[in-house]
Amino acid sequence: MLTQASGLEPTGLEPTGLEPTGHEPTGLEPAPIETPSSTIRLRAPSKALVLRAIPRVLSIAGTDPTGGAGIQADLKSIAANGGYGMAVVTALVAQNTMGVRSVHTPPVEFLRQQLDAVSDDVTIDAVKIGMLADIAVIREVRSWLESTNPPLVVLDPVMVATSGDRLLEPSAEQALRDLIPLVDLVTPNIPELAALLQESPASDWAAALEQGKRLSTRTGVTVLVKGGHIVSGTCADALVNTHGLLPQTVVEFSSARVETRNTHGTGCSLSSALATVQARTGDWSRSLEEVKAWLDDSLEHADELGVGAGNGPIHHFHRIFADRASLSAHRSPVGAEFSGMLWADIEGIRRAIFDLPFIEALGDGSLERHQFAYYLAQDALYLSAYSRALARASALAGSDTEQRFWATAAHYCLDVEAELHRNWLGTEPVPPVGPVTKSYVDHLLAVSAQGSYAVLVAALLPCYWLYADVGSRLHSEFLARTTGTAHPYAAWLETYADEDFAAATREAICITDAAARAGSAAERAAMRTAFAQSSQYELDFFDAPRVHARA
Repeated sequence: MLTQASGLEPTGLEPTGLEPTGHEPTGLEPAPIETPSSTIRLRAPSKALVLRAIPRVLSIAGTDPTGGAGIQADLKSIAANGGYGMAVVTALVAQNTMGVRSVHTPPVEFLRQQLDAVSDDVTIDAVKIGMLADIAVIREVRSWLESTNPPLVVLDPVMVATSGDRLLEPSAEQALRDLIPLVDLVTPNIPELAALLQESPASDWAAALEQGKRLSTRTGVTVLVKGGHIVSGTCADALVNTHGLLPQTVVEFSSARVETRNTHGTGCSLSSALATVQARTGDWSRSLEEVKAWLDDSLEHADELGVGAGNGPIHHFHRIFADRASLSAHRSPVGAEFSGMLWADIEGIRRAIFDLPFIEALGDGSLERHQFAYYLAQDALYLSAYSRALARASALAGSDTEQRFWATAAHYCLDVEAELHRNWLGTEPVPPVGPVTKSYVDHLLAVSAQGSYAVLVAALLPCYWLYADVGSRLHSEFLARTTGTAHPYAAWLETYADEDFAAATREAICITDAAARAGSAAERAAMRTAFAQSSQYELDFFDAPRVHARA
């Protein structure tokens, strides 16, 4: 029973005071930033962002009656990325996949009534701002932002039509520029980035990045530079911040360009998804990585929808459709109800695990010996503590069957720990507990101490499920290799084929589902958070040898 983990900030954490914007609350009036056209002030210190398993995300945008863009796309993106979506309408747009026919802007008094109706009642974890049709709308949204000061704001500056025509009057464009310092992330496309800077559009990626740096310098915020309009075989996106709010000034991600004409609403979907995932992770780089993978898949499956005669929408819910089809067609360890949702929640983590250099190198035999030794040593230390959490689950279980299951698992952990020392670690001195191991163990023991059986079994489950999932694939790949070259970890990989452990994993999933059925809604929410946290620690554990092992 092995483990992994990740550097990812666990979802559902208690308030930490983390400020993703990088603006530390000092109580001081922020310093003005000079722009070519005006003097604007940085956003006041925001409310502390409390990371949540299910963020409450408000979209402030226009409509699309065909469902591919605007608030309709935002709500789909928020839901697809694990959030609870809310929407305030800034403009009623008569459009379809062929183009925009007309726009009706309701009175700003009604816009403010919508905004206040939400913020007076619901705690907002993140805000995504899209189409703001004129200067009056921009000023009203600005006033609301200044009065409510939400913890996280993403602005998608809708300024330039596909045809290249400008959508806003010059005065409204300037009002939108002045709004930027009140947000945390701005997500312009190439023409919009140029419009914000009052420059010509960038003709290549390097020029686009330079424009992103200039916009960040002038406004103080993080800029997402999007490469969709740059002609290239790849599609690059980059987070840019010149004020030290990121690990480096430019954090870039690239992927293969998806060949499809169905890209309607891509910008809306990207920005709302980023707002949602950032409210779960608190890390812009990790959020973009997760959202970009989801968006690439949504584009790859867009043609399946067959919506409209023009540029159709992306397939926001392709993963849910795929999971449903898989459950119907195959006998899968995902389980039937609650556990299926848990498994879907961590799709990004599962994908990230298989992309880790450690996993790839372990599979093909190129893993450095000192990294493997570090992994085994930390696993032995982890199993000793994990057995105590399993014993606690046995004590809390309400049936004899479940008590025996967890007690047997606890003894099994101790046996595996002893075997690791006997067959793999030998007489090597016991190393200190690594930082990832300690964090994971502390998490499990903290959940154990809380006394909820349901939450504890959810926290214990990823060690079973992700190990079984990783092990099954590694073992299959190992068997499929035909090179004839001796594999240094062959004996280790063969242990992944243990059917007894696969059966125990299925039993742990069934127990978790039963606990969810018997628990309250609040308990199920806590189970979901605990499962996600443990899963992220699993990812960290697999990556720890790369970071901490010494040759």
